[in-house]
Amino acid sequence: MTLDAFRAETRAWLAENCPASMRTPLAEDEIAWGGRRAVWKNPDTKLWLDRMAARGWTAPTWPTAYGGGGLTAEQAGILAQELKNIGARPPLFSFGVWMLGPVLLEYATEAQKQEHLPRIAAGQIRWCQGYSEPGAGSDLASLQTKCEDRGDHFLINGQKIWTSYADQADWIFCLVRTDATRKHEGISFVLFDMTTPGVETRPIQLISGNSPFCETFFTDAKVPKSNLVGKLNGGWEIAKRLLQYERQNISADGFGGVGGSSGVELEDVALAHVGAVQGRIADPDLRARIAAHRMDARAFALTVRRIAAEAKTGRGPGPAASILKYAAANLNQSRHELMLEAMGTDGLGWEGDGFAPPALRETRAWLRSKGNSIEGGTSEINLNVVAKRVLGLLDHQ
Repeated sequence: MTLDAFRAETRAWLAENCPASMRTPLAEDEIAWGGRRAVWKNPDTKLWLDRMAARGWTAPTWPTAYGGGGLTAEQAGILAQELKNIGARPPLFSFGVWMLGPVLLEYATEAQKQEHLPRIAAGQIRWCQGYSEPGAGSDLASLQTKCEDRGDHFLINGQKIWTSYADQADWIFCLVRTDATRKHEGISFVLFDMTTPGVETRPIQLISGNSPFCETFFTDAKVPKSNLVGKLNGGWEIAKRLLQYERQNISADGFGGVGGSSGVELEDVALAHVGAVQGRIADPDLRARIAAHRMDARAFALTVRRIAAEAKTGRGPGPAASILKYAAANLNQSRHELMLEAMGTDGLGWEGDGFAPPALRETRAWLRSKGNSIEGGTSEINLNVVAKRVLGLLDHQ
């Protein structure tokens, strides 16, 4: 099939199968995370997920054998364009699709791929990430969650922190220590069910008022040894690879819908609160800074597109993902700073009838954006990666 024919077929299918309510702005409580615990506020959200999953278009470039669409990079690009053209919501938000799936395709056994990938693509299982610990954040490799070989199973004891949506997740992909005598070479990568006895989650309230992150505790949790991905003590390589995928997807998404973006246009807010002169934002200084931000955002989007095109030639995400993640965090935070400045006193509200709901949402989104420079690798760590692995600089003692 030619690309033109594929575009025509895709456009026709989307016109017939994307419900009208899935072509409207996305509300936070309507995000399609999927999983066993999903509650569908809008039935069309589930219908849209099921229709897209049936075609494999929740993971369009994955092999069809694992629930993907089997599309080429060019076809996937056309699909993305046609979805954008009709204002379609993403059918699925999934750490399984963004982070775990790609590393399973690289490192998992065939049995593990068959067990997990089709359910990820169908939105049947919701995953969380067990990486950071109270004493192992930026220095992730110092993690201490112990995983002991007990013959027919692993026994896991320890704690994770900032585990996004752990209280809603069905399974976790987790870094554990299987050799206490070595640092990076003593880490393994395991998968297990969150209903495993001995697994407990406690939500952490953020300054935005939401609680997407959790403390997660493991007390004598028994995990089948078949759930080890890759080699025993070979988890650090997988961990780094997964972080590259995470940073790449955070950058491409711009933190939209998940990490602090309210989805409101900055210019629209400025015009509504500051006013207009001859169709332009009335405050010339604010107008100039918004224009500069828009240029930076456009340059960033073009850079993301170029790097994504390079990755589709066969190379996975590399250290350059750290550049994008660092830049995405700065852009999103500066966007919210400009938004709050434009809103003036309307941006000071927390709750109550004196403030419109959109203003309250934006204030909380601004507070949430403060975490952008921490999640997915702190800005400081990403700058270190850029210095060492992109620029080739060495540490100076």
